[in-house]
Amino acid sequence: MDNTNQKKALINGEIGLFLRGLIIGKVLTLMVIGGLLWWLLKPNLLSRSVNSSNQNLNSPSSTGSTFQTVANVPNASFNYGGSTAWASIRQLVDAQIQSDRPELQLRYVNPVNGSPGSSSGIRMLLDGKLDFAQSSRPLTDEEQAMAKERGFSLEERQVGMDGIAVVVNPSLNVPGLTVDQLQQIYLGKITNWNQVGGPNLAITPLSQRPEDADTVIFPSNSNLKGQTLGSNVQYVYSTTEAVRQLRKTPGSVYYASARSVLPQCSVKALPLGSTSGQLIPPYREPLVSPEQCLGQRNQLNTQAIKDGSYPMIANLFVIIKQNKGREQQIGDAYSKLLLTDQGQKAIEQAGFVAVP
Repeated sequence: MDNTNQKKALINGEIGLFLRGLIIGKVLTLMVIGGLLWWLLKPNLLSRSVNSSNQNLNSPSSTGSTFQTVANVPNASFNYGGSTAWASIRQLVDAQIQSDRPELQLRYVNPVNGSPGSSSGIRMLLDGKLDFAQSSRPLTDEEQAMAKERGFSLEERQVGMDGIAVVVNPSLNVPGLTVDQLQQIYLGKITNWNQVGGPNLAITPLSQRPEDADTVIFPSNSNLKGQTLGSNVQYVYSTTEAVRQLRKTPGSVYYASARSVLPQCSVKALPLGSTSGQLIPPYREPLVSPEQCLGQRNQLNTQAIKDGSYPMIANLFVIIKQNKGREQQIGDAYSKLLLTDQGQKAIEQAGFVAVP
């Protein structure tokens, strides 16, 4: 009996040692496998950590004010309109605003008569058809006087910067234009490209009608303001129509928002200058040729806009009706949204220059 019990104890002890060895072996195996997996995944984990940190650094919430930080954004639907140069802002920035602030709904409204643009948008604001307007030019004295007659005033609040580009048919060989030469072309004083260093070819100036103009080449403080355009000027409904005409007419010329026309493959932008010896391109050099354009578009020369070396700047304004009503509330809120750090960054992503 004693021998039997001894044998059983011995067997149980051996089984216990075996099980403990088995468990320890499994634990060690799992530790080795876990260590190996950690070693293999370590670069990816570190990379994710770095990327996450970078994303946090680049996110609007960590770099300053955001759409979410703007107070008194009205909970309603509003009509707005104006400059066609703002198209990319409406597509990219306004869509982001409405995503972040769903209580605000914006509806772009085209004019019933005339073509869309800064002038027609301001006119619609004066007539009560818009709650605020987007403009690529400053207000005129006439517009301010009209507002005063109707019992309110208009405020222009700058939210970005653009350039005014002069575009021609790609086949036209001309070094560039001075601002004065451009103005003389549209006044009908310069009528042939050979007068400005180009070929013997008649100039066909294209323009929106002054009452619908999106951008202006005769500033309000210019002596040329109010002069009648030349009889050879052909009026177009929009920049899209002008680009089509430029493609068909080798001697034609048109001016518009640089952000709108520089990426077009069928036109060529000319350098501009205050003098013929200081011509500055509106695009980032080197110029992308029409053959390369489908794969790489010309971009705005933001540095020349920022430092003022490019001679024709178009400031972007939100036009706000100062009437102490809902129009003033939305105009004020919308401009404040665009002037946040997030808004300014989005405006640059849309191809424009942030305010200084």
